[in-house]
Amino acid sequence: MRITPTLADDRVPLDTIDLFDPARYAAGSQHAAWRTLREQAPVWRQAGPDGRPFWSVTRYDDVLRVIKDHRTFSSEHGTILAVLGGDPAGGRTINLMDPPRHGAVRVPTMTLLSTGAMLRREHVIRARVRAMVQPLLAGGELDLARLLLPLPLLAVGDIIGIPTEYWQDIPRWTMAGVAPADPAFADGTVEETLQSAHHELFAMFHALVRERRVRPQPDVITSLLGVQIDGARLRTEDVVLNCYSFVMGANTTTPHVASQLLLAFAERPDLWRELRAAPELADDAVEEGLRWSTPTNHLVRRTNKAVTIAGTDIDEGELICAWVASANRDESRFADPYRFDPRRAPNPHLALGNGIHFCNGGPAARLVLRILLEELLPHVAEFEVSGDVRHLRSNFINGLTSLPLRVHPDRTGSGR
Repeated sequence: MRITPTLADDRVPLDTIDLFDPARYAAGSQHAAWRTLREQAPVWRQAGPDGRPFWSVTRYDDVLRVIKDHRTFSSEHGTILAVLGGDPAGGRTINLMDPPRHGAVRVPTMTLLSTGAMLRREHVIRARVRAMVQPLLAGGELDLARLLLPLPLLAVGDIIGIPTEYWQDIPRWTMAGVAPADPAFADGTVEETLQSAHHELFAMFHALVRERRVRPQPDVITSLLGVQIDGARLRTEDVVLNCYSFVMGANTTTPHVASQLLLAFAERPDLWRELRAAPELADDAVEEGLRWSTPTNHLVRRTNKAVTIAGTDIDEGELICAWVASANRDESRFADPYRFDPRRAPNPHLALGNGIHFCNGGPAARLVLRILLEELLPHVAEFEVSGDVRHLRSNFINGLTSLPLRVHPDRTGSGR
């Protein structure tokens, strides 16, 4: 797997760049292409497979502008390259809404997902994470990419309103939903895989919504049932779509930050030893893990008016793809950006977004990742890559489908 360019001066010819093709991400993130674009064509136009054109921005300041300025750059058409023609859920789910509807959904649900709400549940989440990592603490070889897939559900599964009996299946369904062409999650053709994953998730949420109408609970599902937009409550189908959006956002990102964070420490055991000696830096390590992995490669917006970005004129109604993963390696913003540095400060990464669409699950992700490190630091002396690391075949999610690591437990009992 290639998280970074092979060489510090990696570049590629402009005429070979294709940021859409998911197959190109099977070997790792396209950092060489993004670096070339930042330097030579920071606002760049290409077409998708169906001929629909889209613009790409790759520099930090331009990416931040696009994802932060919701008045100029709308989310309602669609936010990923897979739906350049328009997302059928546009204007109906929190991630595909502009104000004022967006706030009507976000405000009540964020009460349940805020930093304070997460910290009040830290002891519950820690107990779950501690149980999950027990196989690691025994030592030996494990596929951590698989082991860590349920991680976000340990933090927010019950807050969303999902019973624990679904927690082992949801990671497979959600990953099939965002990467149906990846062999690790394929169930037939791409269309068959998507249909199967969506059927399972929507059937589950329809059943849970029916149950919450009868027996409300302090969870996201019940909160969504109380949302009113333009004086009317959300339709059942829209409640289900928003539930789907919440679980997809959580389960297709956080596990990949965790696995790539541990891979980085396996590749740099000296940094793991440093963190063991200073565990109070766990929060900083999490922030660098978010920057380093950037689980969401891109976010798409549509222009509400004509704009000029980096000297390039773009008409109203055009699609712009903001490459967050490129922004988080921008040399103008991050010193030595291709170096994993758990002590990096400041670290103004955009891995969790910015503006009104800042990741709803950001507080939960940060907390569960910190807890994961804190539960491993006293007990694991070293991680060692023990096989082929396989990358997700997706232009949207930067993730691992296999991370075989040999875990060396600390037998001294010193925790250092």
